[in-house]
Amino acid sequence: MKKIYKTFLWSGILSLMLGMGLTSCEDYLDKEPDSTVSEEEAFKNFINFQGYIEEIYNCIPDKEKCNWCPSWNWGDDEIFNPEADNRMTHQADLGNFRAWSTTGNWLFRDGSNSTSTGDGSPKNHSLWPHAWYCISKANEGIANIDKLKASQEERNLIEGQLYFFRAWWHFELMAYFGGLPYVDQILDATGSLTLPRLSYQECADKAAADFRKAADLLPIDWDNTTAGKNTVGKNQLRINKIMALGYLGKNYLWAGSPLMKNGAQLGGGQTYNYDEEYCKKAAEAFGELLNLVESGQTQYALAEFNYKNIYEHERSSSASSCYSDIFYTTRQNWLQPGSVEAIFRGPSPDYNASNWNTSKVFGPKVANLVGHDNVIHQPTANYVNLYGMANGLPLDDPNSGFDPNYPFKDRDPRFYHDIVFDGFKYVNGAMPADMEYLRYCSLYSNGAMRPVANASRTGYFIQKLVPHTCNEYDRTYDWGGNFHSYLPYMRLADIYLMYAESCAAFGGAAGKSANFSKTATDALNTIRDRVGAGQITSAYTSDKHKFMNEIRRERAVELSFEGFRFNDLQRWLLLTEYPYTVKTSQEFDRIESVDFFKDNDPKDARVGNFRQETILTRVYGTKHYWFPLPDDDVYLYLEFGQNPGW
Repeated sequence: MKKIYKTFLWSGILSLMLGMGLTSCEDYLDKEPDSTVSEEEAFKNFINFQGYIEEIYNCIPDKEKCNWCPSWNWGDDEIFNPEADNRMTHQADLGNFRAWSTTGNWLFRDGSNSTSTGDGSPKNHSLWPHAWYCISKANEGIANIDKLKASQEERNLIEGQLYFFRAWWHFELMAYFGGLPYVDQILDATGSLTLPRLSYQECADKAAADFRKAADLLPIDWDNTTAGKNTVGKNQLRINKIMALGYLGKNYLWAGSPLMKNGAQLGGGQTYNYDEEYCKKAAEAFGELLNLVESGQTQYALAEFNYKNIYEHERSSSASSCYSDIFYTTRQNWLQPGSVEAIFRGPSPDYNASNWNTSKVFGPKVANLVGHDNVIHQPTANYVNLYGMANGLPLDDPNSGFDPNYPFKDRDPRFYHDIVFDGFKYVNGAMPADMEYLRYCSLYSNGAMRPVANASRTGYFIQKLVPHTCNEYDRTYDWGGNFHSYLPYMRLADIYLMYAESCAAFGGAAGKSANFSKTATDALNTIRDRVGAGQITSAYTSDKHKFMNEIRRERAVELSFEGFRFNDLQRWLLLTEYPYTVKTSQEFDRIESVDFFKDNDPKDARVGNFRQETILTRVYGTKHYWFPLPDDDVYLYLEFGQNPGW
């Protein structure tokens, strides 16, 4: 790791990078992958300079395909089978946060290679080594911008991408490790290392300046630029104004969150104590973005939640876009997921890579119903309980209408899209007679799909990110299915919810930015309206803390299993607090016969003795609010100190 960390300091890194060959995430350059160019050639014109930047795109980690049986949900949201105890999800439950650098996840993977491309290559990309490498590349590019002979538009495109990436890689590191040295210059490899670690907010201020500059330089859509005409239809991943504004707002909101304002502490007493000035800045950035979206000036929109069959994710014939397509696509010629909603993504050249890295880690392995080993992503029952009722109320509201005798009835529509529950028809295709008992999920206590070793230890499965038809009989993951999964780093629904949180932090339910017409309440309801869930009621908007709780619950439901929950609990100072430290199972008795599920909707089933049982309780201290830095790196020089407690 010391060698990796030192790499970004090397002022002569440019020749090394160019010697390895430049590759393009969108085939921007028509050049041999093993070709080499001099420093003068790399920066002399737009085509060459863009080729230099393409490698930074290629380094963006793919959370779902970074490894076989990958792990990216480390909050109270998921649990794995015991066979995956060596994965980061379980190691986080044990409080072993040092395991981030040894468990082969998207934060760090041995053998990370910035130049690897093609089928399956995302497994070679991880955050820690690539961040320092790409920050170095951004600084080299900025330092050499005056060598560029190009139009003003082309110069703006190049410069805007470089400033964005310098800030983005810093931001992603800060989210897990806290304030770091903000490297905004080429460092002399022959000199002494002295860059101090900044506070989180000091680091965020520097990132904000870079994101703001990027937003001012970049267009909304590259397809509408002269330079972008050369790659029309292939510019969706290129950094633009909307991405820069989104991260400008996110950077400010994170800086204004309770952890960053008050420091790591136990008790949860400061969970509503935001830095209001940072939150106002966040709201303005999000407001600028959302005003552009809602006035029709961007290529982004909320994908439609309009289904003919919600359990099969079968869209209505009248839907022009599809919510499920944000997360995976099938039979669309390997189209990268994202639909009209994904804002920031990295490249994902799939061609069946999703089959080997993602498709077989979400369903039951009983009798080989889903292939390969017994590693299964499962939602915790405590997290599933955050999916409220169709009327918009949380389950524990006395007016919600939740009935434990009919626990799956009248739930938030996203429950039926995301969660596999008892009686769900899991297999559509033909099955041998002796396998028919697995066609409908038996997720009641002691049911056939409840063994801890190879099925659900919680009473639920997830199908938000991978459809249930990725099984050995329906075989959506076969080549003919063109199954492609990818998790966007940022999408439009997240922007609405971050805007709502930012505004609520300083103005409550009626809070709003000066540059966008919607209040925090309006923004939250925009997301609920999209899925047909009930709007928030006055019982919650009239109380600032209750309203913030509903925004947080909405984030949990809308962004479930997408890798955001750990950072949310962390920045809200709730990571160490009950009930967020508990992972539970859903226990109940099945009352209906199997024939009931053949003729009726499983949500209408009656159950008995519905209850929760604790699987584990995480014991965290204040040190767990930040991941530890690699020891080899903190020994490099005195000013680069370890995080407290590690």
